[in-house]
Amino acid sequence: MTQPFVHLRARSAYSLLQSAVQVKALTKLAAKHDMPALGLTDANNLFGALEFSEAAVEVGVQPIVGLLLDVKEPTGATGAVTLLAQNGAGYANLMRLSSAAYLEAEHGEPHVTLDRLATHGEGLIALTGGGDGVLTTLLAEGREEAALDVLDVLRRVFGDRLYVELQRHGEFAEADAEAALIDLAYARGLPLVATNDIRFAKRSDHRPHDALMCIAASSYLGEEDRPRVSEQHYFKSGDEMRALFSDLPEAIDNTAEIARRCAFRVEKRKPILPRFSTEGGRDEAAELKAQAEDGLRRRLEALGARLAAPVEEYWRRLEFELGVITQMKFPGYFLIVSDFIKWAKAREIPVGPGRGSGAGSLVAWALTITDLDPLRFGLLFERFLNPERVSMPDFDIDFCQERRGEVIEYVKTKYGDDRVAHIITFGTLQARAVLRDVGRVMQLPFGQVDKLAKLVPANPANPVTLAEALEVEPKLKAERQEPEVRELLDTALQLEGLYRNASTHAAGVVIGDRPLIELVALYRDPRAHLPATQFNMKWVEAAGLVKFDFLGLKTLTVIDRAVKFIRARGETIDLSDSAYDDAKTYELMQSGLTFGVFQLEGQGMRDTLRKVKPTCLEDVIALISLYRPGPMKNIDRFANVKHGREQPDYLHDMLKPILEETYGVIVYQEQVMQIAQVLSGYSLGEADLLRRAMGKKQPAEMAKQKSRFIEGAKERGVSENLAAHIFDLVEEFAGYGFNKSHAAAYAVVAYHTAYLKAHYPVDFTAASMSLDISNSDKLASFHQDARRIGISVLPPDLNASDADFSVEKSEQGLGVRYALGAVRNVGVSAMEAVVDERKARGRFKALHDFAERLDPKAINRRQLENLAKAGALDSMEPDRARALAACETIIAYAQRVAEERVSAQTSLFGAEEPSARPAFPKAPAWSAQDRLDAERESVGFYLSGHPLSDFFAESGDRYLCIRDVIEEGETEQRSYLMAGVVRRVQYRPAKSGGTLAFVSLSDPSGDYEPMVMPEHVAQARDTLEVGKAYVYRVRVRYPDGDMKMAADSFEPVEAAEARTTADLRVILREGAPIDILAQTIAALPKAGPGEARPLRLVLRLADGREIELATKFMAPANPAARAALKAARGVERVI
Repeated sequence: MTQPFVHLRARSAYSLLQSAVQVKALTKLAAKHDMPALGLTDANNLFGALEFSEAAVEVGVQPIVGLLLDVKEPTGATGAVTLLAQNGAGYANLMRLSSAAYLEAEHGEPHVTLDRLATHGEGLIALTGGGDGVLTTLLAEGREEAALDVLDVLRRVFGDRLYVELQRHGEFAEADAEAALIDLAYARGLPLVATNDIRFAKRSDHRPHDALMCIAASSYLGEEDRPRVSEQHYFKSGDEMRALFSDLPEAIDNTAEIARRCAFRVEKRKPILPRFSTEGGRDEAAELKAQAEDGLRRRLEALGARLAAPVEEYWRRLEFELGVITQMKFPGYFLIVSDFIKWAKAREIPVGPGRGSGAGSLVAWALTITDLDPLRFGLLFERFLNPERVSMPDFDIDFCQERRGEVIEYVKTKYGDDRVAHIITFGTLQARAVLRDVGRVMQLPFGQVDKLAKLVPANPANPVTLAEALEVEPKLKAERQEPEVRELLDTALQLEGLYRNASTHAAGVVIGDRPLIELVALYRDPRAHLPATQFNMKWVEAAGLVKFDFLGLKTLTVIDRAVKFIRARGETIDLSDSAYDDAKTYELMQSGLTFGVFQLEGQGMRDTLRKVKPTCLEDVIALISLYRPGPMKNIDRFANVKHGREQPDYLHDMLKPILEETYGVIVYQEQVMQIAQVLSGYSLGEADLLRRAMGKKQPAEMAKQKSRFIEGAKERGVSENLAAHIFDLVEEFAGYGFNKSHAAAYAVVAYHTAYLKAHYPVDFTAASMSLDISNSDKLASFHQDARRIGISVLPPDLNASDADFSVEKSEQGLGVRYALGAVRNVGVSAMEAVVDERKARGRFKALHDFAERLDPKAINRRQLENLAKAGALDSMEPDRARALAACETIIAYAQRVAEERVSAQTSLFGAEEPSARPAFPKAPAWSAQDRLDAERESVGFYLSGHPLSDFFAESGDRYLCIRDVIEEGETEQRSYLMAGVVRRVQYRPAKSGGTLAFVSLSDPSGDYEPMVMPEHVAQARDTLEVGKAYVYRVRVRYPDGDMKMAADSFEPVEAAEARTTADLRVILREGAPIDILAQTIAALPKAGPGEARPLRLVLRLADGREIELATKFMAPANPAARAALKAARGVERVI
């Protein structure tokens, strides 16, 4: 009987940028070709080992887990060895070898030595590596003796588990070495085995795979000297392989023999927790009980008279929860989490009040894992741990993002370096990126590829695939008609979604009860301090490792920094008060001035706050839960009942205590559970299962649950019709009901940030801007908000600013001083050196003094020019044009001074100052517009004014700004003429087809982002340019109370002014050269029909007065003429 052929050398997409086939696709190909088994041998890694084992078993294929391991010897021998796990011992050695390849390779690519390989040979079958093999490499170099030595080493290690591997891909190295490999095998009595190095599914996939290899090597398809493989690396059938090796049938038969010798698959495990060290010989359950009881006593003492329930109820709840936790064998998990949180709090590392359903646990509150009293807020333990459905608890812990690393370091020290690791994550080739990559390797013009990539809508929250983009973007579909573009798109479609690189998960950390290398192979991310598991988040938990989330929450850092600003002035502040009843905080929320407040800063949420006018934390919890698609439709009813405009509907008297807090609206998943408990006699555990079933909407299960619900309600005196009606309502709400525990925890953080903004707005704003120091868009929004609430933002100043944002006290009160490090392309560290010099030796008196004290290694000309444009040199040279012109001289002079300092040269009289100070060049003064443009270029927005301030002042009521629209409040749909400067344009697919544009606009009163509907996108795309000012029509509507804006009919401001003004006014500053202006006017082209306007000159004097001169000249008022006049020296504005 003919032996079946088994592929032993398949690479998946986990061989990063080497294979174009995903794991599941490989197993399906094996099943399609009726192969009984399949070997996965990715390059040096086991990233896909568990996923492959599960996928193979699903399709009835025996998984053979292995890897292709690179070997490097000091003698110069390099190449690969194929290793396959026969059993558990073999897989354990695969994990050790793969980990060593990443963790022990000091330089370059992952690899091991032959000596390392020799110590971990048990339970492994070895193949000599085929065309990639170390033997093939040595034979190609003519080193037959060295090849024989390596073969003998492998033979000593693996004995009868060693096979000489032959491959026939039509590549020179394989063909050249084959005869010698066969001779070596026969000489040493070793069996042969035939393999095919699978890198793509079909022969026709060779071209896209070739592009993938070029992406990996940063080369081009047109290059001759680059890595490449033949078209034979596809998934061949058994018949094709048997025909290929018809002269060596034993090499084919041996594949089945190897498959039979391998009897191992990677399997899922139950969670494995490390032991927690206890005191006095107690077991973990006793330790948890002791710590929880002690913690609850402290919590109750702190609450004093503000208990939410009788003391007995707290103790009953604690006893119940401890029983469930102990029964589920999770005491260790609670103790571990509590331990590192207590450690962090003892060192004043900010920790969040909780996150997710864990806030529903009283034990967690007692252990200080969370900071919310679950009895006060009606939070349910069963939503977190259900005694009727055993699953691993999962606490997500928020830490200050700047000190999160300290907590991870503590955990590593406590449990051992070898038992703590990050979790790997994989970056993929996404639509825009893969288009750019493939376009580059095809050597298409950059502009063409960039244009195509930008036609793919950008939506980071829900990335659009290339196939989806082709459906919704007509221009992309039209471009596909071009042959080159069609090839680009077809190739990109095949490569999209493949793994590009490996890195570490932002928050996930695993802690093992033994060295992790015994449970999972490890990977080294060069940017991380800890190794990472080779399984990603999904598969590392399936492998039995318990994940702990150490999340960095920026808001906690903002709070911490604001508190430090406040305390630095000698003021006291304590945010630990859990009454949450500060009137000024709720007044701020009711005003909607909550930009920067956690969870409450979006425009829609600010409109909702003005409508609902929250008066307690429970209102904030509800709004955080309701402000989402689906439940948002209930906000109006919530507000109307709260303010007495509607009567509440509690559905049944028994449900009033459950729904009263939310004015009769079902908001939370916990309410769904409580309704089932009170109305139909469910236990809370059963009610949690009901909630889950409602969320999954399984018809058979829902029919069963509905019958159970109605019968239980009837037993409690509720009519069948009413019970069925309530069930249907509850089912609808359960689909989008929110987790109250999570909302409550985040409402506390929202309250704290709102409290700071209400009472300490300057400190809060400075702290917020500090955390977004590199994000000019956010800084612009904070700057606008500061102006809106009356906070002074002082400009950057080398004689006053710190590298970071700071709070500055002056005669006018407190203000935010703009950070030097927030100026574009300057950098915080460079500015720290400048600030240190100023603090050590006093203010910089003038530009020469600054240059003489400047370290030229710390700051270059480009950095200094940006500081000048931003106004940071104003205290030394108020004329910004002159300060900018002086930058090159300042740097050159600073370098000369530094060189003289190093060489210890002095002037003739031994003075410390250099002998000759250079003269700084003169420059024409800037107009007000020049000054603003320079600010925008260097800061990212307008600091000292806005380009449209005069425009709005002079246009009267013709155009509205965003503040006017917001202050009008909710109305029926209306249209407005508005004007603004474009800050950003983004394109995204519309659900109904076509493309939407989202245009970020700025006017003197604030920023906003209307969308442009698909029918107007083409005009917007052709017209809009970032940094330019436009007038446009905006339609405003309020679906579900949320303001939506749609803009169209964009027209440059100059063109609009040319149409609407009766004359042409040129605003000049005092001292403007009239002769140059006259030359500019004389050179203007002749006015076209309807373009001529009377020319008027307005001279603005230094004391604020204006002189207006009417001329007899009729000037063209078209945009080109206006631009020419505006560019003339001394002209501030043309209107």
